[in-house]
Amino acid sequence: METLSIIIKNLTYNDILTDINFQITKGKITTIIGPNGAGKTTLLKLILGLISPTSGQIQYEEDIRFGYLPQKLKLNPLMPLTVERFLQLATRQSNTELKDKITKVLHQVGGCHLKSRSLHVLSGGEMQRVLLAHALMQSPDVLVLDEPAQGVDVMGQAELYRLIASIRDELGCAVILVSHDLHLVMAASDEVICLNHHVCCSGAPSDVAQHPSYAQLFGSRSEASSLAVYTHHHTHRHDEPCSGGHTHD
Repeated sequence: METLSIIIKNLTYNDILTDINFQITKGKITTIIGPNGAGKTTLLKLILGLISPTSGQIQYEEDIRFGYLPQKLKLNPLMPLTVERFLQLATRQSNTELKDKITKVLHQVGGCHLKSRSLHVLSGGEMQRVLLAHALMQSPDVLVLDEPAQGVDVMGQAELYRLIASIRDELGCAVILVSHDLHLVMAASDEVICLNHHVCCSGAPSDVAQHPSYAQLFGSRSEASSLAVYTHHHTHRHDEPCSGGHTHD
């Protein structure tokens, strides 16, 4: 039986979102797509409890834990900050537990070789891996990713979505992923919610891609042909143990 982590009922926020209804299920990747200004990031903030809805409600699984990868991270260029120190700031665990946890999450994201690097010199793909590791420090039930492929090239995006699916498989967590790019993300999802201030359509990627509302928003260029670009398999590995060799981005 599927376990529901979050149930959203009749959610409205000012004039940005109206009558939003859907469910988030553990073990599934739910992707929210839509044009710029559709309310995607606002919806994430509501789910995370950073802002309160005008009306409607969000029901959460008891003691739910979130991991959050924000759309942007502003770094002070004058403040030296290594990946390890950045991850240390994500939790209040004791020193021994913290060291083990950092090793574990860097292994999960294929970023063991980045541990001592400065955040300021990371590539786009490396930074997204580190931000993903930061989100995993919370041992989340729900992983919330706002534009996780931002600043990553197409090949790197495909690998990043494979990595997200692998983490979902390992942790059994729910993943909520927001994107306005359709090239890879549709096929990397179990469920898709098409948002434009309200839910235009939702369901399996293949069903959403054929829906008239989807075609109206994104045009025929984005239809089912994009779904063949990436298919997730459960047999690959993403990283060697942290004491081993390096991985590529």
